[in-house]
Formats: sequence, C-alpha cells, structure tokens
Amino acid sequence: MNLHELLISPFAEFDFMRRALVGCVVLALSCAPVGVLLVLRRMSLMGDALSHAVLPGAAVGYLIGGFALPWLAGGGIVAALLVAVLAGVAGRYTVLNEDASFAGFYLMALALGVVLISRWGSQVDLIHLLFGSVLAIDDAALYIVAAVATISLGWLALCYRGVVLECVDPGFLAGAGRGGSPYHLGLIVLTVLNLVAGFQAMGTLMAIGLMMLPATVARLWADTLPGLMSVAWLVGLVSTIGGLLVSYHAGLPSGPAIVLIASLFYMVSLMVAPHGWRGQQGQQTEAR
Repeated sequence: MNLHELLISPFAEFDFMRRALVGCVVLALSCAPVGVLLVLRRMSLMGDALSHAVLPGAAVGYLIGGFALPWLAGGGIVAALLVAVLAGVAGRYTVLNEDASFAGFYLMALALGVVLISRWGSQVDLIHLLFGSVLAIDDAALYIVAAVATISLGWLALCYRGVVLECVDPGFLAGAGRGGSPYHLGLIVLTVLNLVAGFQAMGTLMAIGLMMLPATVARLWADTLPGLMSVAWLVGLVSTIGGLLVSYHAGLPSGPAIVLIASLFYMVSLMVAPHGWRGQQGQQTEAR
C-alpha cells in the first residue's frame, strides 16, 4: 500500500468518507475552544454530565420521529438545557455544589434515556444513540454542524474579553460591575449545542471526547490562551483525520477510533509535555 492509497484514496473514492471528514473537521474547530474554556473554568465534568443528559431528550425524539435529526437534536437540546437549569437551581438553593448537582441529574437522565429506548426501541437503536455513526452523516447533520460552529465561533469572537475574564478572574469581573452570569450561561448553551451537533456523528457517550481531550492536551503544552486554542484545534483536526483513516483501513467504529487517537495524544502529553510528568520533574530538579 503506497502513501496515496493510505491517506488520499479513502476520501477521494467514497462520498461518505468525504462527508464524515467535513463534518468532523468542522466539529473539531467548533468544539476545541469550548473545551479549552471549560478546562480553564474547571467545568470539565460538567461537559461530561451534559453529554449524558442529551440521551433522554434524544430518546423521546426518536420515539416520536425515528432517527430524523430535527427530532433527535431538538429533544437533546431541551433535555440538556433542562438538566443544566435544574442542576444550577439545586446548587444555588441547597448545600450541594454545582458538580454534585450535575452528577445527580445526569445519572438520572442517563438511566431514563436507557430505559426509554430499551422499553420502546431495540438494542440496535440504543447502540446507535449511545455511539452514533460518523460514516452515516447526511446533509441535515452537516447543516446543523455548520450552523453550530458558526454560532460558537461568532459568539466567542463577540464576547471574547468577557468570557476570558469570567474564566480566569470572575472576582475582577464582578468587582467591575459586570456579572459573569451571561457569559457562564452562554458557555453552557454553547456546550449543549456542540454536544448535540456531535451527537449524530459520535453518539452521546463519545461526543464529549472531541471537546475535552484536545483541550486537556493543550493545557499540558501551552500557557497562553491563543496557544491553548491552537494546540486544541491541531489535536482535534489530527485526531479526526487519523481516526477516520484508522477506522477505514482497520474496520473499526469511527467515533471510538477518533477518540482513541485523541487519547493517544493525551497519554503521550502526560509524559513529555512541559506541564506533564517529565516537565514537572525537570522543574523540581532545577528548584533543588
């Protein structure tokens, strides 16, 4: 097998591979900055919770409209936003912090979604909703991914200064008379939209991988926000293209293959990155 057959032929010969490539590349561009902001805001677990919270809404949408994407996406958005609101209310009016509230509600949502599909659907339907099918991306899914990416990048460009201040120094933002709630809520909404956009391709369990793993890798390599965004985008793009090629040549599920490539970046970065194990050992040695 030559280099052309290894890297180019899968995308040149098959339309479904080109659709998967376009959808996943746009998704990676949209998810990376949202993941970076969640990592800086110490809200990584909230993103995971919201990805699971999509399931009951998508299950209800499936029971009403089958695998029609508008029903799945609409149900997923409503369910995830409802869980975010309920967790926020519980965190504000009880002794529970926001992480604990999200944990309670997302477990309830995940169990409810599995019960709905198991009772009125089939095992195949449940697997499709949990893991998605990146090679079955259609025009409707591409339109939704493109729209969500446009909204995400546009909102971040308009609110960049406030979002950054809310992430790194919320006390200063409050002291300046500009509460961080709109930026916080905006970040939650963007997280939900990107998870729903990735739902068709990656499923409810894998969608969060393309958002958080590149951002986590970037945190180990970069110190500045532009650096974090650049590294996260690069890791997301390489993971997407590499995962699709591995999936095609090895006959593996494409969504998990993309997440495994990103996980490989994460494991290597843990060892050799400036803020990983080796970098920290070097700093401790110099300090002595």
